[in-house]
Amino acid sequence: MNILDGKALAKKIKHSIKEEVKSFGRKPKLVVVLVGEDQASLVYVKNKVQACADVGFSSQLDMFEKDVEENVLLDHIRRLNEQEDVDGILVQLPLPSHISMHKVIDAIDPSKDVDGFHPNNMGKLFSGDLEKAFIPCTPLGIKLLLDEYNIDVKGKNVCIVGAGFIVGKPLSMLMLSYDATVSVCHKYTKDIVEYTKSADILISATGVPFLIRDFMVKDGAVVIDVGISKVNGKIVGDVDFESVSQKASFITPVPGGVGPMTVATLLLNTLKAYKQRL
Repeated sequence: MNILDGKALAKKIKHSIKEEVKSFGRKPKLVVVLVGEDQASLVYVKNKVQACADVGFSSQLDMFEKDVEENVLLDHIRRLNEQEDVDGILVQLPLPSHISMHKVIDAIDPSKDVDGFHPNNMGKLFSGDLEKAFIPCTPLGIKLLLDEYNIDVKGKNVCIVGAGFIVGKPLSMLMLSYDATVSVCHKYTKDIVEYTKSADILISATGVPFLIRDFMVKDGAVVIDVGISKVNGKIVGDVDFESVSQKASFITPVPGGVGPMTVATLLLNTLKAYKQRL
């Protein structure tokens, strides 16, 4: 069993960005918008702001009360779209229930949509135009992690557990673009084990602690754990690491696997946005 070390690869990516940015006249700039005071979101947002500082980007954190009116938030995003020195705009999800996630995502200029969720970017991903698309950060991070360890997805059975908008759906499109055979399981899938057992690469993104057990995994499979939960004060993933690591050829730890890669790819997308704007 080999560890897919996202922390080490993220460090490598950040170092390379930092070196490149040194020669720039203007620093790339990311604006992160946070609505409400969800503790997990606050931690994520602070990590993103810190990561910008680490590589020499400038960043700005715009915080709104959780009861902010939808049109106030939309107007703010439109103003950011018009600011020449802003390269990337990220609205931290989830949003309070009275605000439409889709309206907020649609309001972001696609050329500044470093989260990759605008329909224009999703459409480019769907059509396989990966050069121009901003690919959502977690799926892109997973692909780069597989590349780093020379794990080719072409012709492989890839099973994704979790069909969410942020990871599952865009990841399935990305894997198809690289010629994997993809199955996507969700809460209405009748027999998940039937799919997970035949997967060469098994990716779980549900947020259900220890959902994936050893009996669900094929010998020698590559297992990628996107889930993050807290159990008895300890951060754990979707995968029962102890038992599954006995069967997997490669496995990501939680923490230290996919998480750091998500932040590193956000920086890569912001750099890409900056270069395209130039």
